[in-house]
Amino acid sequence: MVIEIMRFRLAPGADAASFVLADRRVQVDFAYGQEGLLRRTTARSEGGEWIVMDLWRSEQEADACADHREDDHITAQFMSFIEATTVRTERYATPD
Repeated sequence: MVIEIMRFRLAPGADAASFVLADRRVQVDFAYGQEGLLRRTTARSEGGEWIVMDLWRSEQEADACADHREDDHITAQFMSFIEATTVRTERYATPD
């Protein structure tokens, strides 16, 4: 299994409540339609940093989703709330 963590901050002036709605739409209308996604969770720290954590069956399935995500209008709306310079994505493989 692969754990993928995306850390970021919202863009200046972005409305957090509207971002949460866009995040839910990504989760329901995009993410859970991707083969191999087992779980997706979004959380925010007290300091204003956000994370999205995805649990994938394999790295290949995570890569396939990344290829689809680039051209999807739902994920584009989600990303419009995010300050691009703050995005950091990390992957971890579970020791099976």
